Amino acid sequence: MQTKSPAFDDLANLMTNAFGAVKGVGDEVKAAGRARAEAFIADMDLVSRDEFEVVKMMSANAQTEIAELKAEIAKLKAPPKKRATKSKIKAKK
Repeated sequence: MQTKSPAFDDLANLMTNAFGAVKGVGDEVKAAGRARAEAFIADMDLVSRDEFEVVKMMSANAQTEIAELKAEIAKLKAPPKKRATKSKIKAKK
């Protein structure tokens, strides 16, 4: 008596090959979708994270410099403090 049926073996091989083919097609679809998404993003002309961080740091430095320059301008625009003259100092003695 035969324990293995050739029909079932053939069916099992057919199913295994079919699942392998479906997996291969799925991988191809996934790769094509990824390539399409990368092309779409490249066409959008987005900046990289490194470029963004550099510009962010430059902006922060510029804001600090602007604040310092505004303080210096305010100091220069302020009316001069009256200084005691020599004649006033002698008059007080």
